[in-house]
Parts: sequence; structure tokens; C-alpha cells
Amino acid sequence: MEPLPSHARGTSPFRPRFTLTLLYVFFFTLAYGLAFVAPALWEVWRSLPPGPAQQEAARQAAQGAVHLRLALLAAIATTALGAWARVLPGLKR
Repeated sequence: MEPLPSHARGTSPFRPRFTLTLLYVFFFTLAYGLAFVAPALWEVWRSLPPGPAQQEAARQAAQGAVHLRLALLAAIATTALGAWARVLPGLKR
């Protein structure tokens, strides 16, 4: 006799929605953070020759351009909208 599938035994299948939600928020925060910093780094890259001065200018530009709270808020909104629209893999019902 074959064993019953998990849904036939009355148990629900494993769905890591919370973990996936946290991963989506993390990766969207990273993407938005990079999007906010990229124009400042591009300007440093184009205006200074490679070397220690360019590295220091890039560090200062990145610190000035990063808006972590805004990136996190945008990531949460994107994840919520994607889950609501059922377009994010793993968060579909």
C-alpha cells in the first residue's frame, strides 16, 4: 500500500512565506540602495583617475548618497505590492 500524500493526511505543505518575504525585502533594499548610490559613484568614476583619491571620493559620495530608510521603505512597498499582485514567486497562494 502506498503512503498517503501529505495533503491527504490532514497536514499542510511547507510554505516558507515569511522567510521568502524577508529575502525579498532584503534584496529589494539592496537593489534600491545601489540604485540611489550608482549616480554618485558614476560621477566620481568619470571625474577622477583611478587611485586612492578616487577611492576616498567614492566612499564619501556613497555615504552621502545612500538613503537607507527610503530604500527600506521602497523595498517593503515593492514586496507588499508584488505579494498582493501575486507576481513574486513563492508568495502566490
